[in-house]
Amino acid sequence: MPNLSNLPKRIYLRLLKIENDWRLSRLSRQVARRAKAHSDQKPITFFNASSRLGGMSQNAAFSLLAAWGLQLTGVPVIHFACRAGMSRCVLGTNPDDDMAAPPCDRCVAQSQRLFASAPTHWFTYQSNPDLAAKLNGIGLDELSSFEFDFRSPHRAALKHDQQSAPSAMPLGSIVLPSLRWALRRHHLLDDESTCHLLREYILSAYNLAQEFDAFLAQTNPATVVLFNGLQFPEAAARWVARQHGIPTITHEVSFRPFSTFFTRGDATAFPIDIPADFSLNAEQNARLDAYLSQRFNGEFTMAGIRFWPEMNKLDSDFLRQEKQFEQIVPVFTNVVFDTSQVHANTIFPQMFAWLDLILEIIHAHPETLFVIRAHPDEKRPGTRKQSRESVSDWVAHNEVGQLPNVIFIDSQEYLSSYELIRRAKYVMVYNSSIGLEATLLGIPVLCGGKARYTQYPIVHFPQSQQAYRQKAEELLDAETLNVPESFRRYARRFYYYQLYRVSLPLDDYIQAHPTPGYARLNCFPLQDLFPQNSPTLKAIVDGIVSGKPFLLSETG
Repeated sequence: MPNLSNLPKRIYLRLLKIENDWRLSRLSRQVARRAKAHSDQKPITFFNASSRLGGMSQNAAFSLLAAWGLQLTGVPVIHFACRAGMSRCVLGTNPDDDMAAPPCDRCVAQSQRLFASAPTHWFTYQSNPDLAAKLNGIGLDELSSFEFDFRSPHRAALKHDQQSAPSAMPLGSIVLPSLRWALRRHHLLDDESTCHLLREYILSAYNLAQEFDAFLAQTNPATVVLFNGLQFPEAAARWVARQHGIPTITHEVSFRPFSTFFTRGDATAFPIDIPADFSLNAEQNARLDAYLSQRFNGEFTMAGIRFWPEMNKLDSDFLRQEKQFEQIVPVFTNVVFDTSQVHANTIFPQMFAWLDLILEIIHAHPETLFVIRAHPDEKRPGTRKQSRESVSDWVAHNEVGQLPNVIFIDSQEYLSSYELIRRAKYVMVYNSSIGLEATLLGIPVLCGGKARYTQYPIVHFPQSQQAYRQKAEELLDAETLNVPESFRRYARRFYYYQLYRVSLPLDDYIQAHPTPGYARLNCFPLQDLFPQNSPTLKAIVDGIVSGKPFLLSETG
């Protein structure tokens, strides 16, 4: 068979799409034929409007595979889907043109392919004139905290009361993380373009909420399954579901290739509940060590993105500069618009406020070499997913690069972070995974933002800015530092659990697509989708239907 990848890229991608659409249509027909929903069982609703447009992202595939697994066990599934139901959506936003409409035609066409095996309720868009009038002319601050009464006659019918009192729907806070994500910045510009997008997001979120409210009254599902839960379409749907008292489940990409994370909490926060009596045996320790060996060489992906095409050692110039200082403290940043930052911003209002405090510490300690490392995803090449409020901008604005005790490593400099860690006195992170890994390498960590691992004693996580400054000074002044053995033990437990228990691999069903973050279906028989034949689908189905933990068994 000829190697299709040798064809011109446009033709190659077109052929891959044709192949994937054919596999998708074939499996959808087979699932629809074999699915026999139990008439006495409430349906499960799936809603995913923020993970893809015309293609199939990994998260879109995870949602689809979960729905297929449910259908094949007799659980009725209903998709709630957008048919140009938002004037602006997250992925359809053009950060350079606020007037550009989203590409609804190709998105709807892809939705029709994805949801063909189950009933689908389509919602459309109609602007609310009263809401539009209240939004007209107000600025960024008022829009960001805007609330609007949400009166639901449908909720009244469900609860058998005479009238449902209005609830204040926090539309501004619901849409704000999405606009920051779409515009690739935390500090939004108070200009007409930004305010226009914010108004359109609010109008779209409210329209979606009204549509979803009526949909829930009509279908009364047992559970609503949502992608991410923080992007505004899904966040609005989640808010409405909670008004109805309907449980919600969210999902995101997880830490192994082609794996997903499902939770009844906030998927973007990755809540992981490790039993107190869990400990690693010899086989589990060996499995974790093998993974970490690859990880520390840069051999990993996240959400289908390989951040490190190469990983370079520290060069002679760096080693020469290092000798001029008493100690090294690497500083690892995050992508400021990432959805995880909503959960991270507890001690500091946002990551740059943390960096401002670190800059004060840098000025106070000329004997220490601080190495500021920008996150590799901050300037992802070849995409629009490049930060418009970057650490490199902060460095330039504050003239940090001119300080003799600072080395700045930009996101596209593939210097080994692990070599930096091994030479460090301690490590500063905001909420990066590198903090967990530094503890595993035996280096103390001072964390500035709430991370998924800060719920366990793994790193130093002071609970105020003043306490953070004091801890930083204490660590800098100490003669020697050691990581408590309990920190390392908890770190290994946590790392193993996030990799091999809560990360649910679906690589039997999907493979990489040339577009980073996207996926295409493998060729597999329908029988493989029955949960009894897949430990992963069994864990997902049991979690959705029976409320069991979304955990992979040790034999999975």
